[in-house]
Amino acid sequence: QSFFAERFFALFDSEGKGSLSLAELLRSLRGLLQGSETEKLVPLLRVYDVDAGVPEHPLRCPPPGSGSIDPDELRVVLGWCLRESSLDLSPQRLGDLTRSLFEAADKDRSGSITFEELREELEAFPEVMENLTISAASWLKPPGPPVPPPRPRILTRGFWQNRAGSLGCLGAFAALNLLLFTTGALQHPGWVALARGCGQCLNFNCAFLAVLMLRRCLTWLRTTPLAQLLPLDQHVGLHQLVGYLVLVLGATHTGAHLANVSRMVEQDGDRDKLGGLARYLLSSGAGAGGLGDTAPQTGLALQGLLVTMLIFSSPCVRSRGHFELFYWTHLSYISIWTLLLFHGPHFWKWFLVPGSLFTLEKVLGLAWRRAGGLHIVEVNLLPSQVTHLVIQRPPGFHYKPGDYIYLNIPAIASYEWHPFTISSAPEQPETLWLHIRSLGQWTHKLYQYFQQPQLPNPEPKPLRKILGERRQRRWVQVGAGCSPGMDGTHRICSVQCFIDGPYGTPTRRIFSSEHAVLIGAGIGITPFASILQSIMYRYQRRKQNCPSCHYSWCEDLQDGEMMLRKVDFIWINRDQKHFEWFVSLLTKLELEQAEEEPGGRFLEMHLYMTSALGRNDMKAIGLQVALDLLAAKEQRDSITGLRTRTQPGRPDWSKVFGKVAEEKRGKVQVFFCGSPALAKVIRGHCEHFGFQFFKENF
Repeated sequence: QSFFAERFFALFDSEGKGSLSLAELLRSLRGLLQGSETEKLVPLLRVYDVDAGVPEHPLRCPPPGSGSIDPDELRVVLGWCLRESSLDLSPQRLGDLTRSLFEAADKDRSGSITFEELREELEAFPEVMENLTISAASWLKPPGPPVPPPRPRILTRGFWQNRAGSLGCLGAFAALNLLLFTTGALQHPGWVALARGCGQCLNFNCAFLAVLMLRRCLTWLRTTPLAQLLPLDQHVGLHQLVGYLVLVLGATHTGAHLANVSRMVEQDGDRDKLGGLARYLLSSGAGAGGLGDTAPQTGLALQGLLVTMLIFSSPCVRSRGHFELFYWTHLSYISIWTLLLFHGPHFWKWFLVPGSLFTLEKVLGLAWRRAGGLHIVEVNLLPSQVTHLVIQRPPGFHYKPGDYIYLNIPAIASYEWHPFTISSAPEQPETLWLHIRSLGQWTHKLYQYFQQPQLPNPEPKPLRKILGERRQRRWVQVGAGCSPGMDGTHRICSVQCFIDGPYGTPTRRIFSSEHAVLIGAGIGITPFASILQSIMYRYQRRKQNCPSCHYSWCEDLQDGEMMLRKVDFIWINRDQKHFEWFVSLLTKLELEQAEEEPGGRFLEMHLYMTSALGRNDMKAIGLQVALDLLAAKEQRDSITGLRTRTQPGRPDWSKVFGKVAEEKRGKVQVFFCGSPALAKVIRGHCEHFGFQFFKENF
C-alpha cells in the first residue's frame, strides 16, 4: 500500500531530497541489522508517528515535538495494517484495537505514547526485536555459508514407515507381471514370445483395473486387518498407473504381432508388405486367433479405444471443465471388456470374479439410485462460492465420519456424478450436509443455480415440513456452517437429487489413533468437520456432572471404537471470510471444552490465515501486538470471534510437529486434506519426525 511505501521512503531518505542512493539504503539497513535495541526501535516509532518531521538520520531520535504517537495516528496506522493483511474489521473493532494498544503503552496516561513507553511495552514481546531484524534482513540478503545437503529422505525411518504398504504392493505387482510375462513368452519364439508375454500381462492388468474401482469392496476392506497392509488410500493413483501400463503393454503386444506378420509376409516372398499387412489386419483368417479368428480386428479396435480413453482422461482435459468428455469416453470400458472376451481366449478366466463383483456393485448402485430419490431441503450460499447443501438422510443410511458420497442433481446435469465428503456427523439423524467449493464447471453451475431468485418449486412433501421444524431446533443444538436469516444466502427448497455411497476414506483410521493431527487447507476441512462433530457427540456422552458443586469432567474417551487421547486440529485459510464456513461449529466445540480437563485439553485448535502479514514483517508488528492484547482482554479472537487466536502467515511445520512430538500422548498419525503441493511439504516433515501420514484421496 502507498501509505507504508511513503513512510519507509521518508524513513530512509535522510536528506529529504526525494530520492534514495544505494549508500543511504545500505546504511539504514545496516543499522537495523546491527544496531542496538534502541536504534532498531527508532524507525518503528517514525513509521507510527505520522505527523513527525524527518530526522537528520533515520536511526536517530526524531526532532523535538514529534517524538510521540497519539490515538488518531495509531488508528490511522492500524487501519493501513489491516488493509495490508487483507483483514476486514468494523470501525468499532478498529477502535477497540487502537484503544487496547494505546492503553497498554500509555503508562503515564498523558494521552500519547513516547519512545520510552513504546520500548517498555515491546519488552513484553521479546520476539518483536528479533522480528525487526528479520524484516530488515529480508530486504538485504548476503550470501550465507554453504548449507550441507539434507539427509536423503529415502534413508529416514519415516519414509519407509509411510510407504511400506505402497512399496510392498508395487513390488509384488511388478514381480507378478514379470512372472506372467515369463510364463507367456517362454513357450514361443521370436516376436511371438514378446506378443504372448505382453498378452498374458494384459489378461491380468485389464481385470485388475476393475478390482481397483470396486469402491464398496474397498470400503469393506477398510474394516478388516488387511487395511493395515494394503495401500487402499492410493487405489485411484494405482488405477491410473495400471491404465498407463495397459496402454504400453497393448502397444507392445500389437507392435510385436505386426512385426511377426511382416516377417511371415517376407518369408512367403510377397513383395507388397503393406498389402499383406492390410489383408492380415482387415480380414478374418484361419489361425488368426480370438473368437471367430477376429483377433486382428478386435485388437485394433481395443488399441483405438485405449488411446481415446487416455487422451480424454488427461488432467488438461478434466481441469478445463470438459468432464463430459472424460465421462463418456470412460464408459467405453464396457466395449473394451467385451472386445477382450472376443480377443483373448483366456481372458474370461481372469475376469470372471472381478467382473462379477463389478457388475454386482453397478447393479446395486443403480437399484439404490432408482429407489433412493431424495431432495435437497435447505441451501446456504457461503463466502468464496461455497454451497452448503442439506439433504434428506435416507432410511438405513449408515456411514462413518469422513466418508464421501457421489452426488447427482438432474437439474444441474442428469448424467454427472461427483464425489463430495459428508460434512455432518453420523449422529445427526435426519439430514446429510455437503459443503461444495466452486472449482469446476459443475460446481459453478450448482452455485449459480441456487443464486437464482426463482427456483422450480414442486409440491413439498410432508417430510419437508417435519424436517423444517426439527432443523429450527438443531440450529441451536448442534450449530451449522452458516446461520439462517442471511439475506439472499439461505433458502428452503425441494430439489431432487440422488446419492451413491457411502465410501470410506483414510480418515476412518482416526478413531483407532492415539494422537491424531487433522490438517485441513481451505475447503479441505469438510471431512474433519464430520469427525470433530462425531468426537464431540461422544465427548458429551461421557461428560459427568457433580450434583453438589456442578463440577463437570469427562470420563476416559478410549473404548473399543475410539482410542484417541489427543486431537490437534489445524485449519489453514487464505483470507478471513473462509473461516465463516464452519465458525459456528468451531464455536460449539470450544464451548464444550470451556473447562480445562485434568489431563489437558482433549481437542486443540490451531487456525492460520495466510494472507495476514506475519510477525516478521515490520508493517504488522503493531497490529499483531494489538490483536494479542485485545484477545487476552476479551478472551476471543477479533478475526473469527473464537477463543483460539488466529495466527498470521503459514505454519512453521517444524515447530508445529516438534511440539506434537514433545507432548508424547501416544503414536502420532497425521491426516491431511488439501492441495497436493502442501501435502508434499507436510509428508516430508512427517517423515522427519517419524509420524504416519495419510492424505484424502477419492
